[in-house]
Amino acid sequence: MTPTRLRSAPLALAATLALCAAAHASSHREAPFITTQPKVDATDFYMFRSYEADRTDYVTLIANYLPLQDAYGGPNYFSMDPNALYEIHIDNNGDAKEDLSFQFRFKNTLNNVRLPIGDKNVAIPLIQAGPVTDVRSAALNLTETFTVDVVRGDRRSGRRSAITNAAGGSATFDKPVDNIGVKTLPDYAAYAAKHIYTVNIPGCAMPGKVFAGQRKDPFAVNLGTIFDLVNAPVAVITDPALINAAPNTIDDKNVTTLALEVHKSCLTAGTDPVIGGWTSASLRQVRLLDPTPKAGHQTTEKAGGAWTQVSRLGMPLVNEVVIGLPDKDRFNGSKPKDDAQFAAYVTNPTLPALLEIALKLPGTAPKNLPRTDLVTAFLTGIKGVNQPASVTPSEMLRLNTAIAPVAFADQNRLGIVGNILAGGTDNAGFPNGRRPKDDVVDVSLVAVMGGLCIANGDTDKFGFGAACKPANVPLGATSLKLHDAVDQAVLPLLPGFPYLFTPIGGTH
Repeated sequence: MTPTRLRSAPLALAATLALCAAAHASSHREAPFITTQPKVDATDFYMFRSYEADRTDYVTLIANYLPLQDAYGGPNYFSMDPNALYEIHIDNNGDAKEDLSFQFRFKNTLNNVRLPIGDKNVAIPLIQAGPVTDVRSAALNLTETFTVDVVRGDRRSGRRSAITNAAGGSATFDKPVDNIGVKTLPDYAAYAAKHIYTVNIPGCAMPGKVFAGQRKDPFAVNLGTIFDLVNAPVAVITDPALINAAPNTIDDKNVTTLALEVHKSCLTAGTDPVIGGWTSASLRQVRLLDPTPKAGHQTTEKAGGAWTQVSRLGMPLVNEVVIGLPDKDRFNGSKPKDDAQFAAYVTNPTLPALLEIALKLPGTAPKNLPRTDLVTAFLTGIKGVNQPASVTPSEMLRLNTAIAPVAFADQNRLGIVGNILAGGTDNAGFPNGRRPKDDVVDVSLVAVMGGLCIANGDTDKFGFGAACKPANVPLGATSLKLHDAVDQAVLPLLPGFPYLFTPIGGTH
């Protein structure tokens, strides 16, 4: 997008607001420490009622890790960290504590493929020695496997059981190798599909599904332009007709997906259909580097000690542009039950004030302080939609599992906000959970600059509080028109589990 001079105060503010939304909507490199540990950096978390035709009573949970993967990133590509613990947590009684945790652990096995060179058999330098078409192909020099445990209660002291393959009962699953290219993997989609497993989940009468592997990054954002102080024409990003005027900066990137599909009855407790969810990753407290690595071993690292959480992601907003820089690593190491320590960042957000300073536009931020609209939308859930019967304010995605899914073609890209604007009936989208099609950048833009107050009206129909009145939103109806000029809804997706599209290959 071509830079232009900012002439109109409200439009200038709207333009700069795109900075906040895109920065927070997808969690790529969001905190200082996690930039040094990309293998445990969560990028996005999704939780939604499955909309595949015969799976609508299931809930799909997707946690993406290891951001900004280039398809040509060989020769070692993007294996997961065998010394890390990746988790998806579910709170099903509103107390901000995990009641279920699905724990993924990975193992990398060096198969030591060798070739006869003269009178010696010599180890090859690549992770493949020929075409790969099947699970555990003999041509693979590196095999990745994983296990998934379900823990009921506290994630460390609760009751732990292994999820097993419905075909044969094994507790070990294979992860497909990354999409190296068409000569190594002639039909990657078919190859990856062989790694989707039907599984038995202890304590759940209905079998689920699991997949772990590389996918095309499902997120869309005008990243470079946005971080350059929204170096973009304001006439574009304030015109709803131009929601796809700019290219998706990360359209050529892959991520690694951990995906589960679990029957909704196995995630809820009692009669309350609302669940909360988030993902986290932990490393061992001690990481020792061996100065003399042993021959034939892949790593110089030895890990030990207690698990230490270093990544956390629920709602696609909080750590990137709400939590202050001094507390970003603290937030990544925290649990929802302790979120009261971060409350001021939500009730009294600094971002609108920063925008006023940067643009010299005093008086343009919403006046409804404390921001009860943001607390409701992102910390408690919306009453009558996805707020639990009893709730402790905390940051996580919340999903009402009683709300039926909507077929992909009929989904409103703006979720509940889109319904408000267009009078639709799609209540199955963000912030009631999050689907891959939901344009959370645009929804978050509307929310942060008071658009929910405009939609709430003077009657307070969403229960945001007396201060959340249209009169307290200086931008007025303009706040409902904000977007980042990249349309999330046009990205390619699969019609069923694991929903995210085939990763980009190193060659085409």
